[in-house]
Amino acid sequence: MPPVTLAVVGAGNRGMGHGGWALAHPERARVVAVAEPRDARRERLAAAHAIPATARFGSWRELADRGRLADAVLLCTQDAMHVEPALAFAELGYHLLLEKPMATSEADCRRIVEAVQRAGVLLAVCHVLRYTPYTRLVKQLVDQGRLGEVVSVQHLEPVGFSHHAHSYVRGAWRREDTATFMLMAKSCHDLDWLAYVVGRPIRRVASFGGLAHFRPENRPDGASDRCLDCQVEPTCPYSAVRFYSRYLDRETVWPLDALVDRRTGEDLDAALRHGPYGRCVYACDNDVVDHQVVAMEFDGGPTGTFTMTAFTAGGHRRTRLFGTRGELHGDGETVTLYDFLTETSETLQARTPGDATAGGGHGGGDWGLMDAFVRAVATGDGSHILSGPRESLEAHLAVFAAERARRTGTVSTIPPMTGSGGPLGDTL
Repeated sequence: MPPVTLAVVGAGNRGMGHGGWALAHPERARVVAVAEPRDARRERLAAAHAIPATARFGSWRELADRGRLADAVLLCTQDAMHVEPALAFAELGYHLLLEKPMATSEADCRRIVEAVQRAGVLLAVCHVLRYTPYTRLVKQLVDQGRLGEVVSVQHLEPVGFSHHAHSYVRGAWRREDTATFMLMAKSCHDLDWLAYVVGRPIRRVASFGGLAHFRPENRPDGASDRCLDCQVEPTCPYSAVRFYSRYLDRETVWPLDALVDRRTGEDLDAALRHGPYGRCVYACDNDVVDHQVVAMEFDGGPTGTFTMTAFTAGGHRRTRLFGTRGELHGDGETVTLYDFLTETSETLQARTPGDATAGGGHGGGDWGLMDAFVRAVATGDGSHILSGPRESLEAHLAVFAAERARRTGTVSTIPPMTGSGGPLGDTL
């Protein structure tokens, strides 16, 4: 069987990461084209995959104008730039791997689902948490009935103080009008994961949260607009100088790839002095929340709570599942199961590769997703994809409903899916 051919649209951190799977498995997949407006990033990915000059494009439209050059496209553009290329490439017959979130409005999410169904192509949304060894272990225990019936769940996403400052205060996801709201940008993973693990869709949600800390009124006395010029920088936990400088000598791409093309002290200093990532966290134009809680009811009555907060050290998600026959505690790597009948605990290791960050491969989820997607394209069997159109749309609708509930102070209902797309419902 010849390798599946791939075109990468968006050669940033996610495009490089997904493309890296093909480099590690050349017998199964090959990246044959790239579309990326930034010259340095386009050439970097092209060089890594030996892509000829004739298959290097400055925009997705240039790639689309050439017709179908590959079996599938990896769509790794920014959140608000998914819809047009997804529709275009589906119509051209490309199978799609689409970064989450699918889109920033309910209507556009539905348009993408309708487009892939109309074209008869495969769609895998990058809900990478479904594909980790840890998730397989938790899901297996639940499905085997080791907990009995799941009655309730608690789930924490510890974004991490430094990650939040990088991505959601200084970075590309700091504003709703240029990206999307925080629950969608960061945590659509989590509501999707909860529905998958519990085995039931989310039906009702309430939510609370806001932007508590990263605001001008919390700026310390004497703080400057930029960390390089700030007299309180040495005692500030959100110092950009301290955070980014530590990565100069590390091999990881994230987070410096957002700041510089060349990993030198001189380039980093210029980025911190003139770019958005050198700003004081209390003097940015951010407006996304830094903490949020979602209370939810699953189909059939189980309940759950989800907490997203910036104010942690970071690390893997942490979960507690409460069932009629047992209780499960998980930390992204280790699962501890307590059996009510025997009154004994069993601890199981998931053998998670990498850490919870994008740079660490999301605990094996990134490459697990690529393995499943390439296998589905190669065989024509969409069952290998755990995050296809229907389940991904359902998760996105729950996220939109939760944000609607937070803004209106109400309980929002997610209608059951019907047919291929379900009712339109309200829009955010």
